[in-house]
Amino acid sequence: MKPKIPSQAYRQKHINGQNSKFKTCTECNRSAHNLKPQTLFIACGALAKETKEIIDKHGWAVQLKALPALHHMTPDRITADLDKMLTQIKDEYERVIVVYGECGTTDIDTVLAKHNVARVSGPHCYEMYGGEVHFAQMMEEELGTFFLTDWLLRAYEKAVVNGLGLDKRPELAPMYFGNYRRLIYLSQSPTPKLIAKAQAIADSMGWEFEHRNVGYGELETRLVDLMTEKETCTD
Repeated sequence: MKPKIPSQAYRQKHINGQNSKFKTCTECNRSAHNLKPQTLFIACGALAKETKEIIDKHGWAVQLKALPALHHMTPDRITADLDKMLTQIKDEYERVIVVYGECGTTDIDTVLAKHNVARVSGPHCYEMYGGEVHFAQMMEEELGTFFLTDWLLRAYEKAVVNGLGLDKRPELAPMYFGNYRRLIYLSQSPTPKLIAKAQAIADSMGWEFEHRNVGYGELETRLVDLMTEKETCTD
């Protein structure tokens, strides 16, 4: 019995990739290529959780790396480690976006310009979460405002109390906080426990307390703008 030979029309249909069940080698290569993240976010550890949630929310093919949030205690480490990381991953990604504010660093934008890397705009995470206009209003209302985010509130003992040495020298607290009059908790995903903790911190300092549930604020919209800009450039 002779084997059945596919008709010319059948062969052409599959060779040309016209049947949706099959893909040409070019299509397979393109699909495999698209599976590889072409964009890298390098985030501050204090923004990593929310940045990952934003990535997942929008379904972006983005890889995320983060530097330790406690680098803020020695800001020069932020720029040094960013420079080192950007050198190491050179040419591995189509685009890199740094999710950091200026955060007291020394010439962070100079380092990023050296590597031709974009940064989400904003001086710090409080302004990103609060929004440019609203943050300016809050500062105009009371210059002596201490801000908390979800991350900083959860890490308050480690980042603030221990980070400033107040666990060993509590008498230094007035020197650090003497000019503050108000605490504003800019929450992302508040819980009763977190709100109560923020209130307790304000009470212990003798500050007014305010809670604003801002969610991702302008951190999300600014990242969306940067990703939209990428899509426009590649179309």
